[in-house]
Amino acid sequence: MLASVTVIRDAVIHLFNEQPLLADLPTMPAPNDLALLCTNLRTLSRKRPIFVDHSESTFVIPYSQIRFVEIPREKEALLEVLPALPPPSGEPEELELDEELLRRVREL
Repeated sequence: MLASVTVIRDAVIHLFNEQPLLADLPTMPAPNDLALLCTNLRTLSRKRPIFVDHSESTFVIPYSQIRFVEIPREKEALLEVLPALPPPSGEPEELELDEELLRRVREL
């Protein structure tokens, strides 16, 4: 049986010079933290970012790289209890190819 974990779901992390990312936070960020600990990192369209190899990993992002963290108001009062993630299967996710980007690279 898997253990339950309390998390803040769908926090939006606004990084410097990058698009915002969605993540799950194990705890509310504290003023004396040096880095943000998060899991389930994904884009706003809920896809795995290209720089992430394993989305089930735990990520440590230094606050020096973060403009601000947006936690939806309803998430502040309600922490969801979710089951822990099962071990990853042996098959990696399929990557989506950007055909327009490939076409431009071929033209160079």
